[in-house]
Amino acid sequence: MLIADRMLNQDLAADIFQKIHKHSSADEVEVIFYATRNALTRFANNVIHQNVAEENILVSVRTVFDGRTARATTNKLDDENLKRVVQASESLAKVQQPDPDLLPMAPSSATRLIPNRYFQKTAAISPEQRAEIVRQIVSVAQKSQLTTAGIVSNSESAEGIFNSRGLSQWHSQTSSEISVTMLAADSSGWQKANSPNSDNLDGTALAQIAARKAVESAKPREIPAGKYTVILEPAAVLDMVGFMFYDFGGLAILDQRSFLTNRVGTKLFGENISITDDVGHPLQSGSPFDGEGVARQTVQLVQDGTVGRLVYARATAEKMKRSEFKDKVGLVEPTGHGFPLPNEIGEAPMNIVFAAPKDPQTLAQMIASTERGILITRLWYIREVDPYEKILTGMTRDGTFHIEDGKVRHGVRNFRFNESLIHMLSNVEAMGTPVRASGEESFDMVVPAMKVREFNFTEVTKF
Repeated sequence: MLIADRMLNQDLAADIFQKIHKHSSADEVEVIFYATRNALTRFANNVIHQNVAEENILVSVRTVFDGRTARATTNKLDDENLKRVVQASESLAKVQQPDPDLLPMAPSSATRLIPNRYFQKTAAISPEQRAEIVRQIVSVAQKSQLTTAGIVSNSESAEGIFNSRGLSQWHSQTSSEISVTMLAADSSGWQKANSPNSDNLDGTALAQIAARKAVESAKPREIPAGKYTVILEPAAVLDMVGFMFYDFGGLAILDQRSFLTNRVGTKLFGENISITDDVGHPLQSGSPFDGEGVARQTVQLVQDGTVGRLVYARATAEKMKRSEFKDKVGLVEPTGHGFPLPNEIGEAPMNIVFAAPKDPQTLAQMIASTERGILITRLWYIREVDPYEKILTGMTRDGTFHIEDGKVRHGVRNFRFNESLIHMLSNVEAMGTPVRASGEESFDMVVPAMKVREFNFTEVTKF
């Protein structure tokens, strides 16, 4: 394990914490450790133009004096700089206003067991190996007379949290990612994938799909805007639905900035929509504890279209129990979804998993059952128009096709859309098997492809 051997491991972090604790006169002390090693090869115009690598260790110290708290961070681990970061945190904490909602730091607790997310082979990928993947991608592009651009990257990371109440949590994982765009004169195709295990990624296969989309969408035709049945590939689904999950945090309800205000417990989506937050799912990634070291629970956010539960940091749960909303939001308890304190965000579910439908369909089956519609590879430049109805606007990109009589007929010029997530998830006619998906507008999730009726396109773009 490269991080353990050359950078930072749990034992070394525990020793550093003890040094920091001795340097501090605070009522309570918390230290968060982040260790990362990232490497990336970037290519464009069919050649590699950038190869970079970076490693860093951050030590973030939070101190508490009589309800006052503040955090300071350093990436220098010698004794003198550890003393300085403690002094900085304490100086900042002492001039803060007391926070009446600040709780004692989280006590020691059991670590949730999750699948292994550290793969030595992924951590050890060399620049030469990344270059070989790029060579294979470029070869696919050249065979189709296309120009390609994208990235191949790998990383390893560790994060841990220790505090003066005996809490000690640690997590290590690796990550690998390939993103491919294929460009033609008047069309393009795109594919992206990410996994803790590089064996799950196939650069050649991604390149072939992206190239096929670029070739088959060439000479795009213009068809009028309007409401269409659409088939959204998983990346397009992910980048749409990602806009709603910060609203599932309890603090978003207390601040009345969530579209779920006065809607928890109501049927908001179609009966075929069920969503959990589950850090233990085999296709997920990330640590099994939150920014305070609390173990992440599996939470049923939506069941058969009905909004079931919210997620809570420790302090938010206590505030909710005292609020006017306490009888309107269902079960209120800390769920292990908080961010490091102090913060103004509160909490959010970050390990989204859509439930598999009773009768999953392939993309081919969805297309075959569509009399007239649009196949969408991905969406981009998505922005929120109406926060309460969750109306989003954005554009299609990199592979948009017209479906007629159950077959993909030709590429079409891209559309701008204005669509409500509530409306969209209430009009899902069919879904595929959920997969780990990557996009550009949101974090990775486990989501299916979706066939959605009456998706609202407002205008045609120029490309």
